[in-house]
Amino acid sequence: MEKDKKPEIQFLLTPSPHIKSDESVRDLMLSVIIALIPTTAVGIYFFGIPALATVFIATGTSIFFEFIYQRLTKKENTISDGSAVLTGLLLGLNLPSIFPWWGTVIGSLVAIILVKHLFGGIGYNVFNPALTARVFLLISWPIQMTTFPKPSPIFSGVDAVTEATPLTAIKTIQLSHDLTKSLDSVTNINWLDLFIGNRGGSIGEVSVIALLIGGIYLIYKRTISWHVPLSYILTTGIFSTIAHYENPTTTASPVFHLLNGGLFLGAFFMATDYVTSPITKKGMIIFGIGCGFLTVVIRQHGSYPEGVSFAILLMNMITPLIDKYVKQRRFGG
Repeated sequence: MEKDKKPEIQFLLTPSPHIKSDESVRDLMLSVIIALIPTTAVGIYFFGIPALATVFIATGTSIFFEFIYQRLTKKENTISDGSAVLTGLLLGLNLPSIFPWWGTVIGSLVAIILVKHLFGGIGYNVFNPALTARVFLLISWPIQMTTFPKPSPIFSGVDAVTEATPLTAIKTIQLSHDLTKSLDSVTNINWLDLFIGNRGGSIGEVSVIALLIGGIYLIYKRTISWHVPLSYILTTGIFSTIAHYENPTTTASPVFHLLNGGLFLGAFFMATDYVTSPITKKGMIIFGIGCGFLTVVIRQHGSYPEGVSFAILLMNMITPLIDKYVKQRRFGG
């Protein structure tokens, strides 16, 4: 029998960069959750109790599936880090307020179990969990995912009715190839309504001003950098301008494209995900440019009226390539 045998030393190998920080995962998640409070509050105000219920179900079931999975696999409980809460909150904000509760539960299951944990847990997922769940629900139940209620302030006492979003109305005109139909009836919208959120859409995407407040807060706190959101929004504006001047009869103005849909929600809160976006500043700009270009292409030439979700997920796929070929200059190099 061997005596005084030294224990085998095991090294934990992790991908670079190896940077130590006093800020924990919990602090980062909490910052993003705080930044989402304005748009969540506006969404609940305009869409009422159904919006509150959808957000609550998405967040609660995300926490539940996280707990169950870690309990069954006997892994460390990480609910306290806030990642499941943030995933559920983002999922809820990406859904129509009247989306069926059972669909919301399925979305949480996809986001937490299939996209997050089966890829290895937090830090290992290839795609943004909440965004992937949204696309899964959109493909599986397109009617329910594209049926939005007309804004009805929570204290108005008016029953909600459904209406087509401005992007959906434009897509209907484009697909009909009927040049006799004018975009004026669709694009003639009060810009103030678009800024504050008085329009149809998913719970968390309607208020541009609320999303800007949250995004600026994240940049101020250095939770995210400006490179991805700014390059994303500017690129969308540039290519939508080109598309508009090429075919103004069936293409809305760039301002209309910037203020409608989930562009600001995606740019500030989905495309900036640490795990699924590049790690270098130059890579972030390339990532944002790719997201903006694909968003416009899908909006103009795809069958879906919105392209933000698909654009970000497609760019998530090539993030490893961006990190491989766009490398940070070595210290002292």
